[in-house]
Amino acid sequence: MSFILNIETATKNCSVSIAKNGETIICKEIAEEGYSHAEKLHVFIEEVIAEAEITVQDLVAVAVSQGPGSYTGLRIGVSAAKGLCYALNIPLIAIDTLQTLASQANVTEGKIIPMIDARRMEVYSEIFTADLEIERPIEAEIITEDSFKYFTETIYFVGDCAEKCKTVLTRENFVFLEEIKYPSAAAMSKISYNKYQKSDTVDVAYFEPYYLKDFMMAPPSKKQ
Repeated sequence: MSFILNIETATKNCSVSIAKNGETIICKEIAEEGYSHAEKLHVFIEEVIAEAEITVQDLVAVAVSQGPGSYTGLRIGVSAAKGLCYALNIPLIAIDTLQTLASQANVTEGKIIPMIDARRMEVYSEIFTADLEIERPIEAEIITEDSFKYFTETIYFVGDCAEKCKTVLTRENFVFLEEIKYPSAAAMSKISYNKYQKSDTVDVAYFEPYYLKDFMMAPPSKKQ
């Protein structure tokens, strides 16, 4: 049996799950405005392991959200994951945050566009087919009324950008799945297990989260 600990801290949702052979058996999570990751993460890790009735020695790998997302949240999650992998001498698996978010949409046609809020009308986004194949890799972009206008099929948007984006993304084929706001560690289980089976892991010593730096930088004003 393969038990994998999944850690998702890229957004306001502090989320931890234990998966057995790719199926989530227990998940603990909380989404708070003030980011409670530092206080909650290690408590959740201890709780899911206890409730799954296993020990840390039963873990075959730790999976962690690699971003994009909150700088502080990602650092907290990756640091905890690395510490466990070092101590237990088990592999580290990195999971695309936007893939996790997209996998929470239960659709059979069209495209899925997960978006994570950056600032103003800026988002981190990626485009997936309904069967979660990547159609366009991660980009940092500004959302306008012309965004994604070249799509004719149904587009399903997920993430924490619905409130600000649905005012400009108003085409008839655009659907906002507003109940899917944050990525969850429960949705990482199948992804992490597939990666584990393929030995698709990262170097514990050198792995860094995938930060998308500020991408709309105003030029410095010239002093008169």
